[in-house]
Amino acid sequence: MSVAQDQVVSFHYELKNESGDLLESSRNGEPMAYLHGAGNIIPGLEKAMLGKGAGERFSATVAPEEAYGHRNDALVQRLPIKYLRAPGKLKAGGVALIQTREGMRQVQVIKVGRFHADVDANHPLAGQALTFDVEIVDIRAASAEEIAHGHAHGPGGHHHEEE
Repeated sequence: MSVAQDQVVSFHYELKNESGDLLESSRNGEPMAYLHGAGNIIPGLEKAMLGKGAGERFSATVAPEEAYGHRNDALVQRLPIKYLRAPGKLKAGGVALIQTREGMRQVQVIKVGRFHADVDANHPLAGQALTFDVEIVDIRAASAEEIAHGHAHGPGGHHHEEE
């Protein structure tokens, strides 16, 4: 079986930036699971998965437009501190949340003043080509419920709370 629409794919990965620095790895834990074709992972990685088989290992370098997009300077803004929510004290280099029209959004704090803070709402990996070293562990047909919900359930996927 190879990766195709409406299949649940479980995989291990290592993510490296353009400098070759390791940013993330699933190798010491459970493999990640996603529903292929549902947009659950970045588009460039999903395209690279298509047609691959269980047990297959490969590397894929994904351009910014197929990953987290290009940096947008308009997303660097000065905002009143009262609109930012942070665990503990607000500080440069930290992360805060802000309510937007699209819901809560995470921002990186650049500088904190007395009444305002400079924040960057770009994804931390925006503007970077990313390299994924992937090992596909398992491929299975998605259940009707997974297809209806738009994501994989179970280990490595989404877990619904019991009602």
